[in-house]
Formats: sequence, structure tokens, C-alpha cells
Amino acid sequence: MKKGGGRTSRIRRRKLFRCSVSRGVNESYKPEFIELKKWLKDRKFEDTNLIPACFPGTGRGLMSKTSLREGQMIISLPESCLITTDTVIRSYLGTYIAKWQPPPSPLLALCTFLVSEKHAGDQSLWKPYLEILPQAYTCPVCLEPEVVNLFPKPLKAKAEEQRARVQEFFSSSRDFFSSLQPLFSEAVESIFSYRALLWAWCTVNTRAVYVKHRQRQCFSTEPNTYALAPYLDLLNHSPEVQVKGAFNEETRCYEIRTASNCRKHEEVFICYGPHDNQRLLLEYGFVSIHNPHACVYVSEDILVKYLPTTDKQMNKKISILKDHDFIDTCWKKVLLGEVISDTNEKTSLVIAQKICQYFIEETNAMLRKISHMKDEEVTLLNQLTLVETLWTEELKILQASAEILNSLQTPFRVLVRVGLAQQQGQALLFPAATGKDALGGRSAGQHHSLPSSLLCLQGHLWKSGECVSVFKMQGLCEAFGRASGSTRGGGFAWPALSQSQKQSGV
Repeated sequence: MKKGGGRTSRIRRRKLFRCSVSRGVNESYKPEFIELKKWLKDRKFEDTNLIPACFPGTGRGLMSKTSLREGQMIISLPESCLITTDTVIRSYLGTYIAKWQPPPSPLLALCTFLVSEKHAGDQSLWKPYLEILPQAYTCPVCLEPEVVNLFPKPLKAKAEEQRARVQEFFSSSRDFFSSLQPLFSEAVESIFSYRALLWAWCTVNTRAVYVKHRQRQCFSTEPNTYALAPYLDLLNHSPEVQVKGAFNEETRCYEIRTASNCRKHEEVFICYGPHDNQRLLLEYGFVSIHNPHACVYVSEDILVKYLPTTDKQMNKKISILKDHDFIDTCWKKVLLGEVISDTNEKTSLVIAQKICQYFIEETNAMLRKISHMKDEEVTLLNQLTLVETLWTEELKILQASAEILNSLQTPFRVLVRVGLAQQQGQALLFPAATGKDALGGRSAGQHHSLPSSLLCLQGHLWKSGECVSVFKMQGLCEAFGRASGSTRGGGFAWPALSQSQKQSGV
């Protein structure tokens, strides 16, 4: 028998292959991490669970040295390691901030401190931390305009708003920067440039953790909740994991505990929140592959383009959707309730198919354009690859949705049930049940859903004279009843958001 050809050998090879794919390359020997560990130890923090490593797909992160149990403390970072507004007030900047009017924002204070400390170089007490921070970011505000133009329309609009907000932040801060001239031998204009402030803004925006501080009179009334957490901020995001992280007032440490097990030599993740890929790219500068929160946004102009022109209540319904922030809604949120009419339901599916096909064609065209630009614009390769990943993930949703919409073109009585059907981590559309099964109890795995954007398409269901549903969430019942001219019929209801979803902005 050939050596190594047995079942045990095959199992061992498969196990080694899986490990090689997920296991990172240890980077704790690198000078910057050696210095960081020394610096953290001087501030009473020494990690025994994690080591810096580089992973395929996620890049630099933290790897477990041992197996981690559910509920185990993985990091307890002392307050002395955090950069907060208290850190800034105690520094050489404190006097200047205290006397400046109007009071600067907590965000401005932190950004000013970061730029000042980075300029100080070897003289900075925070140099070991500053050395491991990214030198550049991939948030939309940092990308080239021709790359931002490739974004999906809703994301492009938000990216332009972000750029305008940062530019205004810089312009409105120039006088404050000028007041700091006595601290520097060089002109403050050369130190606090737009590029330097942009780097600091992205550092705070992408890496800060939530720590609530007492409100100081020397700061504006904007929320004072930022804290930069050296070493801890090396943890990458995964939507699949759960952790518990918060500042412990008793121990005066920022603590993170696992909510699931983690094997030895695997990357340890935290979850930034249930964000879709457009939100992740906007706020953090990356796209998550197989993101269960991924979605495709349907804007008002697309709704109007495909909804029946015979609907006399169209403007009123669009207005109600706007008032309750359901325009530009994503396909993840779902409705539930009984079918109104087979004819109307089938019409809705036809409209949904048309919209889905429109987005598929648009996405494929954009991917071809990006592919061509990658050949022509070599210097933008990394930025273009990022946007390409976003469109590719959205195409997966659209193709799966189109396939299932096609399967719905069969005799049916559709019942929309609460739930989010997931296939390969994507939000999908599924056919609902019929007859008694539809109205009776079903297992969680059998609950089916249509995305709210597509059910919002069913404006004709609310048409006067039809069997019209009554919406029940957040006062929409009366509003839609008035818009429809009727309150008879079945009982669609929007699923209420949990408190955690509301806080996270889902």
C-alpha cells in the first residue's frame, strides 16, 4: 500500500489544509510590536492570550495563543493605555483647549492630539502606538474621485456627504490650529494640513471604541464617547462572532470577553455591529465577504420607475415612506401578513423581477468597467479591487434573489412570514407556504420572507377599493389607512426592531 494514501492520512491532510488557510503568520517578533509590548507592559498591561499575526483575507490581526472558552476575558486594557479627551486635557494642549471659544468638539481635540503627537516623532510618549497605526486609510473620503464615482448611487451620495463633512471640519478648525502656534517652531499650517487631519479623523472614526466620559465645559455638547485602545484595535471585524466589550468602571479597564469558543492559533475577531457592506465601506473602509447583513439598496427613483403609473396614491405613499425613513431601505428588513390577492401578489413579483434584473444588468456593467480600469489605472488597483468586491457581493444577492423570484412564478397563495432566509450569508427571497400550513405553526427554518423594498413595491395593494392591509408599526397603521382610503383586510405588520438594533442603527 502506498504510504500516506489511507483514510487517516487524508483526514490529516485536510485538517492541515484548513489550518493553513485560517492560521496567521506570527508577527510578534517585529520591532514595532516588541516596542508596543514593552510600552504596554510599562502601563500595566501584559497579554497572555493573543499575539499579533498576519492573516490571509483580513491582513494584520490578533491570533489566539491558546484555546479560548466562551465567556473568557481576552483583553483587559487599563485606562492608562487609552487615548481619550481626558488624555488630551492633561497634555500640553489642555490650556489651549480650555480657553478656546467656542469650545472645540471632543473629536477635534482627539484629532489635534494625534496630529501633534505624530509630528513629535521620537519625542512622543505614544510613539509605540502611533508606529503601528495605518499610514493611509481606505474610507471613501480617502479614495480618488474616479473610484468613488463607481460606487452604487446610495453609497456614492453618502461618500460625497462624508467628504464635504471632513472638509468643513478642517476649514472650521483652522483658527483653533493657529492658536497653537506657540507650541511649535514650525508653521502650524504645515503641521495641521488637510492630509494630516484626514489621517487623524480616519484613525478615530475607524478604530475608536465606545467609552462614555463626563461632559466638560471646555468641550462642545457633541457626544464625548471616543477612546483609542492600543493593541485592542488590532482585532478585526467578523459578523459571525459575538463578544462583550465595555469599560469596567470598577477595574478602570476596557474589557472584552468572548461569547463563543475559539481554537488555538485562530484569528480572534470582534463584531463592529450588524452592518451591511455599504455601511462597512463607508465607516471602516472594507467589505466583508459572505456578510449575512449584506443587502442591495432600492432608491426612490427606482421604485417610481417600476411601480404602476395607474396608482393615484403613488405620491402620498412615497411621502409616507420618506417620513418614516423607509426610502433607500434595504432588502434585509421584512414584512409579515396575509396575502391580499393572488393577482396583485403575482403583479408584485413581476415588478420585483424587473427591478432585480435592472440591478443585475447595472452591476455586471459596473464590474466590466472596473475590470477595464484595473488594466488602465495601475496606481488605483487596490482601491478598484475594494469597490469590485462590493459589487461582487451585491451581485451574489441579486442572482440568488432572481433565481428564487423565478421559482415563485407558480400557482401560489403567498404568506409573508417574519424571518431572514440566509443562503451563503446573504439575504434572499423565499416562497411562502399555502393553505393551513401557511397559517399554522412552522419551524424557524420554514419561515420565508420577501424584502421590505419589494413589498413596498406592492403599492397597488393599498389602492382604494381593494382589500387593503393595515400597517401597525410606529403609527403607520393610521397613516397608510388614510392614504389607501380603506382599512379592510389582512394585517400586514412591520417587525419591530429590538432595542439593540435601534441603538446600533440597524
